[in-house]
Amino acid sequence: MATPASRSRLVSLGIVAAILMSILGIRMWFLQSVKLELNEDIVLSVRTRTIRLLPERGRIFDAKGRIVADNKRILTATIDRQVIKKDSNRAEVFARLSGPLQMTVEALERRYQDKRYGLLEALPLKEDISEETALYLSERVEDFPGIYVREEWRRNYPYGAIGSHVIGYMGAILESTLAYYKSLGYEPNERVGGYGIEQTYETILRGTPGYVRYEVDAQGRLLRQLERVEPVLGNDIQMSIDMQLQQFTEQALETQLVLRRRVEAGFNRLEDGTIDPLNPDPVLYKAPAGSAVVINHNTGQIVAMASYPRFDLRWFTGGVTKDKFAQIFPQTDDPDQSILVNRAVSGRYNLGSSFKPFVAYAALNSGQLVGGASYRYDDRGSYKLESIPDDRCQQGVKCVFRNAICRATGSPCRYGLVNVETALAVSSDAFFYKIGEQILTERGYQPILEQQVRLFGFGSPTNVDLPNEYAGTIPSKALKKRMADLGAISKESGRAYYVGDQILFAIGQGLLSASPLQVANAYAVFGNGGKLMQPHVVQAVLSPGTPDLKPGLADVAQASIIDRFDDDKPVSTVDMTGEKRDAIVRGLQRVITGPGVFYDFYHKTTGELLFKGYPYNVLPIAGKTGTAQGLNNLPWNDSSAFGAFSLNADYPYSSFAYLEKAGFGSQGAAPVVKCVFFALSGKYKMDPVEVAEPLNVSTSFAAPPVGLRNPSCLAGGRSDSRD
Repeated sequence: MATPASRSRLVSLGIVAAILMSILGIRMWFLQSVKLELNEDIVLSVRTRTIRLLPERGRIFDAKGRIVADNKRILTATIDRQVIKKDSNRAEVFARLSGPLQMTVEALERRYQDKRYGLLEALPLKEDISEETALYLSERVEDFPGIYVREEWRRNYPYGAIGSHVIGYMGAILESTLAYYKSLGYEPNERVGGYGIEQTYETILRGTPGYVRYEVDAQGRLLRQLERVEPVLGNDIQMSIDMQLQQFTEQALETQLVLRRRVEAGFNRLEDGTIDPLNPDPVLYKAPAGSAVVINHNTGQIVAMASYPRFDLRWFTGGVTKDKFAQIFPQTDDPDQSILVNRAVSGRYNLGSSFKPFVAYAALNSGQLVGGASYRYDDRGSYKLESIPDDRCQQGVKCVFRNAICRATGSPCRYGLVNVETALAVSSDAFFYKIGEQILTERGYQPILEQQVRLFGFGSPTNVDLPNEYAGTIPSKALKKRMADLGAISKESGRAYYVGDQILFAIGQGLLSASPLQVANAYAVFGNGGKLMQPHVVQAVLSPGTPDLKPGLADVAQASIIDRFDDDKPVSTVDMTGEKRDAIVRGLQRVITGPGVFYDFYHKTTGELLFKGYPYNVLPIAGKTGTAQGLNNLPWNDSSAFGAFSLNADYPYSSFAYLEKAGFGSQGAAPVVKCVFFALSGKYKMDPVEVAEPLNVSTSFAAPPVGLRNPSCLAGGRSDSRD
């Protein structure tokens, strides 16, 4: 008979046994259900394959709805890297794939070794395979384990080279930007916008990727689809660029550059002025490059932006070899030959006399001129610095600065009594030398001129929606020190800001630099009466899937607008009341129409002969020529500038052109802008813009030459001086 104590032990053992059985039961349930589910997930993950579905990229339209960047559906053969991980397996599969894909085994191996493709992602073997090849591979899964054909999209640029610097292209993710794009969820092997609008609006155009998940067997063969999430289309973009005006501006620019290359610039001369007998032939203008901008000065919308040399966007999508691409886009340190540079945005240029309207404003707005616009200066062809004593002039300090040479006399032009208006009309350097010196020396050496021209955006980026914008430079003590520290100028030169620096600044030379876009936007301030706008090449972001009106033309009227960039809200305002604008505009009008001034003889304005025959009654304009003196002050190194703005509210446009090493402003750049306003007036018929011919992959040119069918708008007389 059991004692109470033994009975108590038995009860305790029973309780323990029951607890152990309960724990065992829970454990068995966990193993059979929860862990089984986990194991199934692990097994399933091993036996599944996820294919990334890239969305169709948003399209790009011009201001009229022309489709300038479209998409083409392509098929890409990919393979599961796990299937070909072993060298022996890979060699066997690649040998079988070589025929259908028309690729060598070596080429397939190079693709496998490409570090852009991760070990866990499908390896793209060949893009843009035919439907027949895709069907062949899909029907023979036993022969081609791990092979999957996926749909992708390739960019198509139907207009080829027109607007190439603005539209941009697609390219591989660069090493320098890989971390950034990874943070946004991009795969390393994706293509992204590499230039222009494609780059600036990359995340807007891209859309949202989707995916499809499959169950596969041990050999990588697809068994069934488990899940599919469709990609979301990218947003569409409508440019402010009008492709017809864009084409015309490019034609005018290139035609003028070609014409300037046929013009004699002068002769190589010895120190005594005689022609070098070893180089007796005349030197022609090189005119290698240039740019032009046309902007709606009420809204900041850019309607045309040309840069030469230009390139065909299809070189980036045409599948050309590396050798061919290197031939078309050679690496060079010669800025004259740089193709992949939007000179309108990235150009770094002296402006010459095209900068004088802003100096005139600085003098008027700061109260520097006694009597304001009526102030007169007696221009006798030269100006001696008043702040430099005569004895210092005799010690090698330059203190006398001269006007440009008049062809009629062979000596510096003399204009007599000139005011703001007439000084601008004939481009009197002496008048602006005096302004430059006195606005510095009579105002306590304060940066008055610098502060005033900054009101027009000089020295700061415009924040245009394009990459690689150059901010420009304004001469100052700080700038000189920085340049000296960089070794660009001597340490001695960088010690101080001198009157001589200011003199050059006042005529748009020296350390002043700006991009053509900056200057066009600055001239726009005169055109719109005082509003500094932020320029845009995009006028609207549209919801995905804008319908087509007809092939090649989007029905933008039916598009859903997400964002617009066409308001008239300025970044800042500039006081243009009274004579601050009127005297300057009158002077710039006379540049176009005349009259000039009479002193000794009649001096024509710098544009008077060139613009003879221009339809001024339809589209009146005001503008200013400029010549940026080049290396060693040799005439064939002179670069040409011209800015102008409309005086007709129905045509609210401003334009600026810059032609490198093309001679005087009135001879080089001004004809281009003249043609632009001719076209805007409706008095010159522009060619219709048409889809480009098929890309000629045998050519060695980045873009085929273009030209005006009727270059008559470029014709006109020459000015009297080098301006």
